[in-house]
Amino acid sequence: MGKIVVIGSSNTDLVIRTPRIPSPGETLIGSDFMVNAGGKGANQAVAAARMGGDVCLVACVGDDQFGAEAVRHYADEGIDTTYIVRRSGVASGVALIAVDDAAENSIVVAPGANALLSPADIDAAESEIAAADYLLVQLEIPMETVARATELAVRHGVRVILNPAPAAPIAAEVLARLDLITPNRSETELLTGLKVGNVGDAVAAAAWLRERGVRRVAVTMGSAGALVADERGEEFVPAYRVEAVDTTAAGDVFNGALAVALSEGRELGAAARFAAAASSIACTRIGAQRSIPQRCEVDSAE
Repeated sequence: MGKIVVIGSSNTDLVIRTPRIPSPGETLIGSDFMVNAGGKGANQAVAAARMGGDVCLVACVGDDQFGAEAVRHYADEGIDTTYIVRRSGVASGVALIAVDDAAENSIVVAPGANALLSPADIDAAESEIAAADYLLVQLEIPMETVARATELAVRHGVRVILNPAPAAPIAAEVLARLDLITPNRSETELLTGLKVGNVGDAVAAAAWLRERGVRRVAVTMGSAGALVADERGEEFVPAYRVEAVDTTAAGDVFNGALAVALSEGRELGAAARFAAAASSIACTRIGAQRSIPQRCEVDSAE
């Protein structure tokens, strides 16, 4: 069982189903409403735990009901919550999510306590980071906190996976610390300045990232699949064909499952195929963490 430390956001998702995403100024009548645990960091931690990883989540929540319920939920998932910081006088993160009939979504996030996860909080978890096989981090927390996490990981010889979402510029020294980066198309375009319309474009973008010190790259391309690249070359991993109903957590499930597969010793291509299987199952279910499959389901789907 690989040990994975996830550093990132914890949100409560307020989700409404709607026939389509509304235009500016437009009001639509939706259907189902759900309150789910979410946040990229937490989603990826739950995905890694359900895939069999030994997971510790470093995050920040407020001293409110949403925060308390989230921490209880993560503990129930078997995640180590020792380093989840509880900030008084601040609200926990919340995401407002509209999901349409085509399974596409629109998300607005109020970061709340996530914006207060600090480099000092990362320092407090240094011993846990040092003992990990992989550090998995995203960009829904302050960039200086991400930078400190990658710095500590590299100091202790821990491999770093960065899911650069939501898209933001990344300092050259942070890129050079990464074992693996997992951008989607739009994130890849922002990072590299290169258009990613097809697999050939993704190959060029992966080369750009590897030239800047990133050891391995996985460019996710939605329902098409993913392009992975490392020192052995490039490989396109097709997506599994499913009837998608909600893609909200698809990328997070991919990242959590990918981290576990790599920690178990799989090569990048094989790990991406495992992650694609997990992500495809999640797309057939509504909700973020409630959509994440168990390991046995993914093993059966591969």
